[in-house]
Amino acid sequence: MRRETTRTALLVLVAALTLGAQDRRQRVAQAAEAMREALIAQRRDFHMHPELSNREERTSRVIAERLRRLGLDEVRTGVSRYGVVALLKGARPGPVVALRADMDALPIEETLDVPYRSRNPGVKHACGHDVHMTVALGVAEVLSRLRGEFPGAVKFLFQPAEEGAPEGEESGAAQMIREGALENPRPSAIFAFHVDPMLEVGKIGYVAGPALASSDTFRIRVVGQRVHAAWPHQGIDPIVVAAECILALQTVRSRRLDPVEPMVLSIGSIRGGNRSNILADEVVLEGTLRTHNEAVRERAMALVREIVSGVAGAHGARAEVSWSPRSIPVTANDRELTLACLPSLKRTLGDANVVEARPVMGAEDFSFYQRQIPGVMFWLGVGNASRGIRAALHTPEFDVDEESITVGVKAMANLLLDYLEGAVKR
Repeated sequence: MRRETTRTALLVLVAALTLGAQDRRQRVAQAAEAMREALIAQRRDFHMHPELSNREERTSRVIAERLRRLGLDEVRTGVSRYGVVALLKGARPGPVVALRADMDALPIEETLDVPYRSRNPGVKHACGHDVHMTVALGVAEVLSRLRGEFPGAVKFLFQPAEEGAPEGEESGAAQMIREGALENPRPSAIFAFHVDPMLEVGKIGYVAGPALASSDTFRIRVVGQRVHAAWPHQGIDPIVVAAECILALQTVRSRRLDPVEPMVLSIGSIRGGNRSNILADEVVLEGTLRTHNEAVRERAMALVREIVSGVAGAHGARAEVSWSPRSIPVTANDRELTLACLPSLKRTLGDANVVEARPVMGAEDFSFYQRQIPGVMFWLGVGNASRGIRAALHTPEFDVDEESITVGVKAMANLLLDYLEGAVKR
């Protein structure tokens, strides 16, 4: 009898907790829906006033002012130039979890004829960072209303220069970390969204494991010997050598690596020569290397040096290969944490709206946070085929279905609350 009584009591407790979570989800949904117009207006404000990497002065100010009005416990500005770090404490002790949103826009001209078109010529939010910031602010507002109900704390990281700081400057995720964004208090996990125009609005995509590629930029300098083009045998033509290097480098992907391993090696720039009748003395090639595996990355980097040196030497030329120190690691979602998040997301959006996505070869400096603490970046669907919203990231035509904003707020607010309450366990 006692065992049966205990079992009944446990069932009643579980039922009560479930009903409590359901009630909380309803309140989160109602709050997000009530904020719909304000959230859209906020996104449009960010979109109309885009700022390039390490130039996010207005954006940072707007975010900090909004967080202070919401009454967050701490709002720190000036982190990694224009970054903002804020803390929202719950009603009682508990874990700390972080949410990251990036802030910068791209040097792309706005071509859309919309009321919220960019007012800064040559600059556009073409990667969805306006949505990322708006969702994070929406989550902050929802959670600030519920702060008396949850344990622990939520740390909000608004990060500048995800797209890369200008040459000679530092910023972005790595700089945020160096300046203490993950300390005092240190989160036990970090989450983020990235918009996906190929994913229909209302859906969230996930990848358990490597989701985005590493990114390494390289420079190849092929040194020849300048001579009149009518007497090429008296010199060494670096343009011919550079052309053979480009072709030979394609064998890294096709013949030198395991074919099932993702890898992209692309040459994006060639510079050399100044007249049609003079052979150049040097040619400079610049390119990018993308992988999902650190061992593949290291092998590919070694092969680039080996192949370029061999091709140049065969022609009597010399080749120098240099790699930018600003490499970005693989964005590898913590597998256990990713899978643990799925029930929360499905309870909020429905099973059919939480879908497994494919890894991509783009890169994201969210990976630097993942090297410090477990982290997951989800894809937030912003596409709408019926409305023609399908343009790719980093294009002048890029746009989003703004219904995605409330979807993101509901999903992330509930996920963070579930994590703090112990329903999401790694």
